[in-house]
Amino acid sequence: MRKPKLNRAREKRISEEIIVDACGPEEQAMGWYCYLEDKLKVPFRARCVAPRSISPLTRGEKVEVLAMAKEDDCMREMFVPIRYAGRKLGVPLAQLDPIKPDKATREAVEDWRYWVAMGYEF
Repeated sequence: MRKPKLNRAREKRISEEIIVDACGPEEQAMGWYCYLEDKLKVPFRARCVAPRSISPLTRGEKVEVLAMAKEDDCMREMFVPIRYAGRKLGVPLAQLDPIKPDKATREAVEDWRYWVAMGYEF
């Protein structure tokens, strides 16, 4: 994922709504987790746009996102369970692009993918 141009509106939303008052990495992770859990309208269809060595998905593959993973699984990166090969499997949210999502889901996923692409970490 290449680094995007600085998006001041997105940076403001991240700092003032998502990680506001976060004191350290754990609180930042929880801020992101709560934001995404609140904004994502699940289930939704998504397409893999960024293959990862930790995920079996290939570019262009379509999946159904079921929910956010459990909080404990999202302390370093945001994961979502999907239906894959007849079972549920957790994959990084950053590798997915929603297909025809509602506005809140689109914005939330784009916010997270922006955070990751900018190289920000907890």
